[in-house]
Amino acid sequence: MLLDISITNLGVIPHAQVEFSPGLTVLTGETGAGKTMVVTGLRLLSGGKADSSKVRTGSDQAVVEGVFAVDEDDTALMSAIAETGAQADDSGDGHHREYVAARSVKATGRSRAHLGGRTVPAGTLGEITSRLLTIHGQNDQLRLLAPAEQLGALDAFAPEIEAIRDGYVSAWSTWRELAKDLRQRTEQRRELEQEVDRLRFAVDEINAVEPVAGEDEELIATIKRLQDVDALHDAATLALTALDGDPSGGGYGEEEPASTLIGHASGALSSSSDEALKELGERLSEVASELSDISGELGRYLAGLPSDPGELDTLLTRQQELKTLTRKYAPDIDGVLAWRDKALARLDKIDTSAEAVEKLAAAVRDAEKQMAARAKKLTAARTRAANDLEKAVTAELRGLAMPKARIAVVVEPREPGPDGADVVELRLAPNATAEPQPLATSASGGELSRVMLALEVVLSTHRSGHTMVFDEVDAGVGGRAAVEIGKRLARLARRNQVIVVTHLPQVAAYADAHLHVSKNVGDSSVTSGVVQLSDEERVEELARMLAGMEDSETGRAHAKELLEKARVDVRETEAAENPKG
Repeated sequence: MLLDISITNLGVIPHAQVEFSPGLTVLTGETGAGKTMVVTGLRLLSGGKADSSKVRTGSDQAVVEGVFAVDEDDTALMSAIAETGAQADDSGDGHHREYVAARSVKATGRSRAHLGGRTVPAGTLGEITSRLLTIHGQNDQLRLLAPAEQLGALDAFAPEIEAIRDGYVSAWSTWRELAKDLRQRTEQRRELEQEVDRLRFAVDEINAVEPVAGEDEELIATIKRLQDVDALHDAATLALTALDGDPSGGGYGEEEPASTLIGHASGALSSSSDEALKELGERLSEVASELSDISGELGRYLAGLPSDPGELDTLLTRQQELKTLTRKYAPDIDGVLAWRDKALARLDKIDTSAEAVEKLAAAVRDAEKQMAARAKKLTAARTRAANDLEKAVTAELRGLAMPKARIAVVVEPREPGPDGADVVELRLAPNATAEPQPLATSASGGELSRVMLALEVVLSTHRSGHTMVFDEVDAGVGGRAAVEIGKRLARLARRNQVIVVTHLPQVAAYADAHLHVSKNVGDSSVTSGVVQLSDEERVEELARMLAGMEDSETGRAHAKELLEKARVDVRETEAAENPKG
């Protein structure tokens, strides 16, 4: 649900903050007052195109911020939000988390989007907010004419279709991948066989060398030691002789070895009666022990130094073999082994032998049967749902001052695709005897508005908690039809948050909350603001909308009557839907 929106320097609005409530909210005001800018702000939050011409004259940028309450039980949406790194606001009611969405548009044309304090692409912001907010404007009605939209509406009407469709999509994806593989193996057989030859040669070349992971790095270290073996041997021998003396008995110069001298020093101090000297003696004893350990390690190091003069040549030859592989396949041996594993996997996949091709062809035939069976099941479910949907929408249309009109939901076959093997089309007939025609050719703007509203009312029975914005979709409608539109918007708002921009007092009368957009024309600029009307102010605004009679007692009386009738209609509808409530 949309909790509030803040608009700064957008169009004629220097700054406005609007709080939205559950139920039906209407925005009214004179032409040019800025109602459209509120919808423009919502479109920006929905990832819509940024238009620098909408930035208020003289301002550097326009900024729109909206606060959305997200149901924590909507795990898919919560996961999508978490992926953006967005942080929830501190407020919330325990069942919802609140997130601040923002969009800024500079006068230079650049725009930025934010969600929960994190910068995100405008498209990502739109993907998130579109799950919470749907905008229906006069141009948005045209989306209803698209086959994909009509198919989506039918699927949304019958919740049981989702699982059937998911099963079909899985079968279709499997069939498509297998069929693509088979087509490549048959149509590109020569190229694939050449690829097989190249991969097998490479794999055989690598296997012949038998490289071991990390071997190239170990060889570098070992070869370096072999190349420096004489210097390493001399250094270790000199150090060992200095510590322990010459093992041949020749001594180290004319001095005693370090271990002997330190032993003498330690013994001299340890036998002293002075505690300070004793402590120093103990420390020298520790040094003597450390020297003993070092001496042992030096001995082992000398014993481990290579003594075979031919070993260096052997290792250099091995290093050259490995370099042959790393020049061709990867920078190091670990990469070479990974390349070989991928090549083996590819070889398994592109087996072009007759047996493999026939096995794959059989798998394709089986997958196609599975897909066809699931497509048939999906078509049957859609056909059943289409019958129910057309009855429900027709009933709503007849309450929208189209008493003889009827909607037909036609499901026709097509080649299997990602959405099934069906084309769905909504068709409109002016009466029971006329042949229904596609909406694109048979519906006027006003009729298309009513069809869209009727469809939304019907679909809302399976959806709740969504925010729907209707931007003057009642244009071209009046009289009794306007009253019925108001009734249905109020019904729609029973389960969803509905925000309506309207010029019709018959629609505005059904609102739970009435917002008024007013403008102030100065000598050098025009500004607009948004305020929520009290009951008395609503009467004045309805009287103005009726015939510009806000200062007339007759106009006010008419407005009061209209408002009271709307409230009675709403109470009666609620009572009818909840007879025990």
